[in-house]
Amino acid sequence: MPPDPPEIQFEQHAFFVENVCAGRECNVVGWYNDADIVYIDEQYRDVESGFATSLIVHEFTHFLQHKSGTFVSNSCEDSVAREREAYDVQNRYIMEGLASINTIVPGPTTCNYANAGMDVDGD
Repeated sequence: MPPDPPEIQFEQHAFFVENVCAGRECNVVGWYNDADIVYIDEQYRDVESGFATSLIVHEFTHFLQHKSGTFVSNSCEDSVAREREAYDVQNRYIMEGLASINTIVPGPTTCNYANAGMDVDGD
């Protein structure tokens, strides 16, 4: 277990558009930057909801993934694997911790946003 948890910072939606979504409008509301900071959308600062706490669980999963050294931060393949694991942990928290069936459907990864608009298949 890492000795210190990551710092949590709240940011406006524009921060996520610029830093996570390559300047394109997106629905990202949380991000771990692989540098011990978890960013959460400002709209969840004072929210006492299952989704808000599950969002922190999701981003802390990324923190633990990073600290484990198992994943390569700039690998698209690892980016997808990291998201799958984080959504699995988040959804288990929702189902078991919150006793809810309102699970989260995985969204695009930062790799998807970085490659948006690029012809990656050569078509």
